[in-house]
Amino acid sequence: MTFKALAIDLDGTLLVGEDLPDFNRDACQAARDAGLAVMIATARWSPLALRLQDAIGIQDPIIACSGAQVLDPRNGQDVFDHRLPADFTEKLYAICNHERCIATVTTTSDVRMKLEGRLDPNLLGPEVSQIERLEVDPGDLPRVVAVQGSRCNQRIRHELEALYADHVNVLDSIGPTGKIVLTITAKAATKGAALAAACEHLGIQRSEVVAFGDSENDLAMFEAAGAAVAMGQADDVTKAAATYVSKPNTDGGVAHAIYRLLERGTV
Repeated sequence: MTFKALAIDLDGTLLVGEDLPDFNRDACQAARDAGLAVMIATARWSPLALRLQDAIGIQDPIIACSGAQVLDPRNGQDVFDHRLPADFTEKLYAICNHERCIATVTTTSDVRMKLEGRLDPNLLGPEVSQIERLEVDPGDLPRVVAVQGSRCNQRIRHELEALYADHVNVLDSIGPTGKIVLTITAKAATKGAALAAACEHLGIQRSEVVAFGDSENDLAMFEAAGAAVAMGQADDVTKAAATYVSKPNTDGGVAHAIYRLLERGTV
């Protein structure tokens, strides 16, 4: 198999905390120089992915918002865009507003973070605004909502997950601090479906992609891709779904697998 592209998760995979290590940047540049497309595939928002693309020196499609968006950075146009249902969003926001949690909402216009207390603006990122309550905007429904908070997440799982199972995905992912974050998107919005859209846009086959990840919300991308690399610290389910289990992200798991791929032509 000749691979033509990589699709790489950010938190717990390409990044260590909030940082892009030199070894991963250099490995992505080596893949780029070898002719591979390098696609960022993240639960977070596209402006963050764009900044990381600039740091690496790539311009390939971005899978953002846990698969709810595919952005072509060359023209700034979305080739894939799915939103949470309005009635679900109202119920979700009501739970998040009632419970102590950190809830991050990504829409077309901005990224809003609801949490108690004030956070250093330098930790939020330039496109993130802190708010006290979540309010539904029917004209700009969220692409993804990420929630951290054990009681809040329990309520979402118990009260909403089964009720909206045909319309919404509720998946665990790993946040930048290493804690479990509940990642919520519309049913059609998965990293696997987004990868298929990105491949069609690039004119390549899904089987020609190697996917990299570390948690439950990467499994659809693993299934869609031709091969999959799990980070060494990933949970057992994610490891079992992978073609290859690399080193932990803190020990250069992405770089190790990329150089292995470039050397052998396979993982």
